[in-house]
Amino acid sequence: MKKLKDYTKEELELMGYDDIAYIILEETKKKMKINDLFKKICDALELSEDDFVNQIADFFEILTTDKKFIMLENGYWDLRTRHSEEFVIEDEEEEFEEEQLEEPEEEEEQTEDDTYYDEDEVDDEDDDLKDLVVIDEEDDSL
Repeated sequence: MKKLKDYTKEELELMGYDDIAYIILEETKKKMKINDLFKKICDALELSEDDFVNQIADFFEILTTDKKFIMLENGYWDLRTRHSEEFVIEDEEEEFEEEQLEEPEEEEEQTEDDTYYDEDEVDDEDDDLKDLVVIDEEDDSL
């Protein structure tokens, strides 16, 4: 693979930021912070500090959507091919057994004395429904 310095400025300008980032990470063989990585890209393309500031967010979006790159702890980025993904598979049976071993919480029994009924409220409810009219679907000429 060609090194970054072997590309002409015109060749680099035709490349995307992700392609240049890939070359840099492949060449250095180490993880990099996004600012450092994009700074190297800007240096290679001879972009200004204003360009760096205005385009760093776009570069971040490119890295997050491109499957070739992986974000590591503490804001470092690297090539995904250098990192194996670990999968943690939890044993569902163990979880189920643990849940069964836990003692159920005792529920308080509610007695009639604990429940409050206001007889006036119940009667008011019936009064609210006294004007209710049921209309039959066939008789909707009202």
